[in-house]
Amino acid sequence: MSRKRLGALAALAMAAGTAIPAAALGGAKAASTHAKAASTHTVILKNIRFHPATLNIKRGESVKWLWEDETEHNVTFHGFHSRTQERGSYTVRFTRRGTFDYHCTIHFRQGMKGEIIVH
Repeated sequence: MSRKRLGALAALAMAAGTAIPAAALGGAKAASTHAKAASTHTVILKNIRFHPATLNIKRGESVKWLWEDETEHNVTFHGFHSRTQERGSYTVRFTRRGTFDYHCTIHFRQGMKGEIIVH
């Protein structure tokens, strides 16, 4: 492999390592908008619910939460959370198997909670 190609690959690897910060959850990482996972699944925040509330994915895949409500929500896991916002999205890449429960801290008592099951 040429030095030029090796240098380009090293620069790309370093950029990818800084684009996805490690999250306190351990099995999930907040994903950069530039990072691509094997597959990305979407959960819609609407009518004070997550749609779907339960999502089965494969290890290495990402989940993108998409705000489609006209009220503020957040996506909160044990150890980290999205911004509280009315519009936008939040993406997490899951790197470990397990069940990851999450909720909106504002509407938790109204039943706004969900889970990601990673196989």
